[in-house]
Amino acid sequence: MPHSLNPEKVLQFSFAYAPPLMIEAAVRLGLFDALANGAKSADDLAAETKTSVRGVRILLNGLVGLELLSHPRPGHYQLSPEADAFLVRGRPAYLGGFFRHASTQLIPKWLTLTEIVRSGKPAVAVNAEGEGAAFFEQFVEDIFPLSRRAAMGLADHLNLAAATVPVSVLDLAAGSGVWSVSLAEKSKQVHVMAVDWPGVLPVTKRVAERHGVGDRFTFVAGDLDSANFGTGHHIATLGHILHSEGIERSKSLLKKTFAALAPGGTIAIAEWLVNDDRNGPPPGLIFAVNMLVNTERGDTFSFGEIARWLTAAGFTNPRLVEELPCPSPLILATKPG
Repeated sequence: MPHSLNPEKVLQFSFAYAPPLMIEAAVRLGLFDALANGAKSADDLAAETKTSVRGVRILLNGLVGLELLSHPRPGHYQLSPEADAFLVRGRPAYLGGFFRHASTQLIPKWLTLTEIVRSGKPAVAVNAEGEGAAFFEQFVEDIFPLSRRAAMGLADHLNLAAATVPVSVLDLAAGSGVWSVSLAEKSKQVHVMAVDWPGVLPVTKRVAERHGVGDRFTFVAGDLDSANFGTGHHIATLGHILHSEGIERSKSLLKKTFAALAPGGTIAIAEWLVNDDRNGPPPGLIFAVNMLVNTERGDTFSFGEIARWLTAAGFTNPRLVEELPCPSPLILATKPG
């Protein structure tokens, strides 16, 4: 072994499971919420959250190491700007709900990764309705903020605020409804058909009503293979759907979506994209392993791959919208007029 090699590149991953679990613990205990109004000592936080001083002190010091907290003075802790924006309950961009699922729904499925790789099959497939509906019913509302800014940016990109005639939106595998709710909030001309499993649609309805747009939603229960998408829609959204469907089901879904759009209609796809040669970016590659763990055929794909599927389905001008605030740029394409 060359003397110049350093094991740090490997060892840095040895406790990679720890940060999400530390954040989850702090979320569940209300520690970020307790710091929302300013710095406090470990003793005060322990008393407020009914936890041990030792436990709070060690956890909070760990979060200082993750740069989510800081020490304004010895023995005291305050939120970083990121923790204040994303980990305090009630903030518009709150992501703490996502981390609440780390120990119960996300990490446990990865613990049999060795056997999953050996067999090529997940222990439980969350893209199948039986297990999937129960999983997503608990999960989708907590991940609403992850796509919220991108969905609002899409509404601006499509200039929906200027709409003077009705705009029909088809929201496929709607989940929390973040894409269609955000579009509907931009204009009263927007009317939505939301498609998802029967167990998930009550969540979509609840979120739409909470945002004051529920009266412009209709709901279609069923799997994407069999549900009736209708026709004449002006916009179709597929928010992080293709990665769970795999290649052949994705191609079929794009063809079915094409048929449901009106001439001149737009399809908007959110995905974790990877490079054509699959050497990056890391989040997309890691998410592909997540699809191996959780689905029977899922994967992550490159823009080039998805663009070819869109073209084969009949769409024109597949394009990336890179200025929107999301981990991967959105893909848009048009049904010829």
